[in-house]
Amino acid sequence: MQNIAKAKASYVRISPRKVKIVIDLIRNKTVGEALAILKHTPKAASEVVEKLLLSAMANAEANHGMDVEKLYVAEIFASAGPILKRIQPRAQGRAFRIFKRTSHITIVLKEKEEVAIVKEAEPEKKPRKPRAKKTAEPKAEETVAE
Repeated sequence: MQNIAKAKASYVRISPRKVKIVIDLIRNKTVGEALAILKHTPKAASEVVEKLLLSAMANAEANHGMDVEKLYVAEIFASAGPILKRIQPRAQGRAFRIFKRTSHITIVLKEKEEVAIVKEAEPEKKPRKPRAKKTAEPKAEETVAE
């Protein structure tokens, strides 16, 4: 079984819909590339996901003895947490509901396995026959007998 390192952030005060935009950018990327993407993404969720990625990297190194250079983001997902329901006062004594959504973000890191690429022998291709060139032959004139 392959070593995996996990990290989870629960009850993050950002909507899962907004978090999913950011996590889709780093799925299946190496950790170095993922950190660079998160540093330069102007979204509020990128800061939270970056902290979580660093935590997962630390877990991989400290708890599982994995090589940080070989790590990549194998799985990452955000699910909905509890919704905080608040009230916004409106005109004429009315009140509107406000839903403050929370997220649970989970990240799973794995080590890339170095696979030796063995190039299989390609089947030999049959040589193509050259096409016969079409020449414009004069059509035989039809004669009408009277």
